[in-house]
Amino acid sequence: MKAELIHKLQAFFLDTWVLLQTNFLETARLIELAVIISIILVSNFTSSFLHRSIMKAFGSHELVQKADRRFLHPIISAAIAIMLMWTAVLVLSPFIHTYLLTIAANLYTAWLVIRLVVGVIANRELARLIAYGAWSVAALNIMGLLDPIMTVLDGAKLSLGEIQISALSVITGLVTFAFLIWAAFALSALLERQVKSMKSVPPSAKELMTKIGKILLVSIAFLISLNATGINLTALAVFGGALGVGIGFGLQKVVGNFISGIILLMDRSIKPGDVIETQGTYGTINRLAARYTSVITRDGTEFLIPNEDMITQPVVNWSHTHSLVRRKIPVQVSYESDIKKAMDLMNEAGLEEDRVLKVPEPRTLLKNFGENGVDLELRMWIEDPQNGVSNIASAVMLRIWDKFHEHGIEFPYPHMVVELKRSILAAKSLDASDTKE
Repeated sequence: MKAELIHKLQAFFLDTWVLLQTNFLETARLIELAVIISIILVSNFTSSFLHRSIMKAFGSHELVQKADRRFLHPIISAAIAIMLMWTAVLVLSPFIHTYLLTIAANLYTAWLVIRLVVGVIANRELARLIAYGAWSVAALNIMGLLDPIMTVLDGAKLSLGEIQISALSVITGLVTFAFLIWAAFALSALLERQVKSMKSVPPSAKELMTKIGKILLVSIAFLISLNATGINLTALAVFGGALGVGIGFGLQKVVGNFISGIILLMDRSIKPGDVIETQGTYGTINRLAARYTSVITRDGTEFLIPNEDMITQPVVNWSHTHSLVRRKIPVQVSYESDIKKAMDLMNEAGLEEDRVLKVPEPRTLLKNFGENGVDLELRMWIEDPQNGVSNIASAVMLRIWDKFHEHGIEFPYPHMVVELKRSILAAKSLDASDTKE
């Protein structure tokens, strides 16, 4: 096996050396190389001039700016080079065999087509990687080297029991896996946008649909990639058993959080947009991920709470069945104040705030006769707890403060009344008279 592989590699390198001697070291080939280099220099100079002219004339247009950031200059340069090379082929073909010029023109054409196709990919690094890979394959095919290389790679095989895996099948599987995973994530993103546009579907059901769709698409891409490498899918039974044992021992928390996330989405106890309070954290649910729940507080801090804790720990959902929330504001006034007037002023302070609902309207109750004053309590309703519940209470209390001072309603100060019995005072007076005598 090794001797056969070494023999194939030696034959491949010898054929390559003969190809170089035959096609690149002749006078005609040197002339073609000089023409190709001249065309590249001219195309770069001309494309720079045209690029500046286009940006000067249409640079303010949004599409032109986007194209300039992505591929405008190299596309112009490649297009000019292709036109000049094919023109050179037509001019020189009656005199010499334009072997290198034809290859160069085909390579530039393939690069231009691939660059335009991958230009729609938002990720620039991924687009560049795909472009280089596709162009390399196209270049080998144009130069007639693709079939020999594939033959050599297909001959390099590794035996795994009854299965033989070649280097070509591994490369094919990796390329297939990368493409299918990218396609799966792209389709899942498209599915997520479509599902989120459905206004009649609850938010928790939307999250569940998008997650199940992403899991299915990624699983299908993984299975197809394994099949592309020549691995029999029935061999995954042993792998599945080993994976199950590994999950049972080392991935309990990960799987527990994943299952807890599915349960949260199915029972709809919490959903994106709900205002919750748990473990000292108060905020709005941003998203339900596979492992955690993202909660953004009022100060902009984002907490990533494990899904398992959202099930096992107490959670206060301020907007579970509805978004109505009642706030209670305790206020104490002095006994000398007009209690009914104070209650009316507190109701007015609540009604003057836009976020406080008019129906049911704010209502003030007399709660208790305290040691230092009369205890009152304003009860009011709001329907937007995601905008905060403490800030609305603060705004209403500030209005109460202003109204009480405007109408002479006093806030009590803590005080104590000390009474001295008459017998104690008499004893003190006798002691004072004895001292004088």
